[in-house]
Amino acid sequence: MAVEKRERVEQDTLSSLTQHTLPQILFKQANRLGSDHIAIREKMYGRWLAYSWEDYLRYTKHTALGLLAIGLRRGENIGIITDNHPEWLFTEMGAQAIGAITVNLFTSSIAKELAVMLNRIQAVYVIAQDQEQVDKLLETKEELPHVRKVIYIDPTGMRSYSGNPWLMSFQELLKLGEKLEKAEPHRFEEELWKGRPEEVALMIMTSGTTGIPKLAMISHRSFTEIARKWVETAPIGPGDNWISITPTAWIVDQMWGMGVSPLTGMTMNFPETLETQAEDFREIGPVVVITSSRFWEELASKIRVKIADASFIKRRLFGLGERIGGAVVDRESKKEAVPSYLHLLHRMFSKIVYRPLLDRVGCSQIRAAITGGHPISPDVIRFFRAKGLNLKHAYGLTEGGGVFQVQPDKEVKPETVGKPLPRTEIRIAEDQEVLVRTPSCFVGYYQDQEATNKALRDGWLHTGDAGYIDDDGHLLIIGRKEEIMRTRGGEAFSPDFIETRLKFSPFIKEAVVFGEGRDYITGFINIDFGNVGSWAEDRMIPYTTYTDLSQQPPVEELILGEVRQVNTQLPRPMRIKKIILLYKLLDADDEELTRTGKVRRKFVYEQYLKLIEAMYRDEKELEVTGKVRYRDGHVGTITTKVKILTVE
Repeated sequence: MAVEKRERVEQDTLSSLTQHTLPQILFKQANRLGSDHIAIREKMYGRWLAYSWEDYLRYTKHTALGLLAIGLRRGENIGIITDNHPEWLFTEMGAQAIGAITVNLFTSSIAKELAVMLNRIQAVYVIAQDQEQVDKLLETKEELPHVRKVIYIDPTGMRSYSGNPWLMSFQELLKLGEKLEKAEPHRFEEELWKGRPEEVALMIMTSGTTGIPKLAMISHRSFTEIARKWVETAPIGPGDNWISITPTAWIVDQMWGMGVSPLTGMTMNFPETLETQAEDFREIGPVVVITSSRFWEELASKIRVKIADASFIKRRLFGLGERIGGAVVDRESKKEAVPSYLHLLHRMFSKIVYRPLLDRVGCSQIRAAITGGHPISPDVIRFFRAKGLNLKHAYGLTEGGGVFQVQPDKEVKPETVGKPLPRTEIRIAEDQEVLVRTPSCFVGYYQDQEATNKALRDGWLHTGDAGYIDDDGHLLIIGRKEEIMRTRGGEAFSPDFIETRLKFSPFIKEAVVFGEGRDYITGFINIDFGNVGSWAEDRMIPYTTYTDLSQQPPVEELILGEVRQVNTQLPRPMRIKKIILLYKLLDADDEELTRTGKVRRKFVYEQYLKLIEAMYRDEKELEVTGKVRYRDGHVGTITTKVKILTVE
């Protein structure tokens, strides 16, 4: 896909800015761009509110001075539990401007998880989004001896809390900052310019798929370096739009919001709600989107379900468009010439099928859509590229400072994660582990020198992923090195490889496969409640709950058909022989998923061992009693029968 030429940040400006801390870069950009350029937009009540670069610096300054006024000191840690809103940026930049270290936590975390993490970092202050987060902290207040005060952003429902000295509003904090600025007008800049690029700016939780998440310490220099990589290679420039949709505790929005946006002068845009995301996409027209594989999997599923319900003519046009687009994508990925007649058909279908579809889902203005964080099926990449969306797979790690590997334009091979960005080296160790050397690498793990020494050896970051480099220099990730399995017959297989192909089905939400040391491969399937529910309603199949729907015989046949289709794409030793439609969705609150949505495979194996063993016997069904942790923290019980379904 051709990429239009964009305004770039001058190399001299780029080199100069990257010698500073993140708040220092904001200071310089605010002085350069002033009140004439938009730094941040936030949608509220259907309207977009804009903050100039001058506004951005002013709110950051008052947040920093407010934190100083209540006692925050250089080198201390603060916890941030916020949604995607401007106050996240004001808080993080403000705290870092006075030398504090920030840690973003997931708003979906339960009270106990928040308390454990806040105690690990000995957070002295916590910035909380709203009443929901404040209530979690109040519930565990006695377990948080280090927290001096909680500052809440959204005052809705907080009136009855006004007498609690442990709490204060963000507006109060800003007023304290304004007051301190009047008393000491030079204080902010004095503190700001004490910062050094090599200092730790923030800590980010690792995914925690194999245990308790570690805290990766990221320096200012690491973030400016990863940002510079993207500025030099991506189709972005001053005034372009980024839309913030991934959690603030995830490396991607941190990388972009704290690194790329200040460095380039791009605009950060915050949608109003998840429900308005597609509309907000259309209104803003983001140029680059990096988000999780789950986002694209779910979007592909929604499109396919909608098309299945469309009129006969629309279904035929869509199907023909898919074949034409797919033929073009397949030739391009193999670097084969595309016949002129196919080019002509592709342009025609772009006008009548692809562009209207992409506009409908808010992706028509995107120049580069990038997926990362977890392996994605090549079928998903091919699905969107066939529609004209420049969707590419990328690879990165929190420990590497973010995303440092991406498929180059015109070299997109759906099964790979592309080539390294500038100043990044990739090497494959003898045991197939992927090693990375880059200036954007993290400082180390917080209070865990043993894990740091294991990850950083001889200047190389040991990723823990297994992979290889193909003849074109593209990296292919097989899966986590420790999760590569072998059947009893010695056949090696990657669970991720199979699971990502299963999740391309619009009816499968999650999949977990097993087979280590076994005679054959089995798996758990979570149905997509929305899509399967619509499918069942169209066929007049009655159901009440997720459990009820998942055990309906027609649903079992539906999912068996999807698994059989995937099996046709797999080598015989990797084909799935038996499955169980799990009676509940895997959930982060039940510790089955990480907060970024990745399966904690070892935990799931131990939790459901009885079901797994049943799939390797001649049993046809099994009665189970399972525990479920609800959002309010209480634990419920499910008793049901699950069937063991034979695929082949």
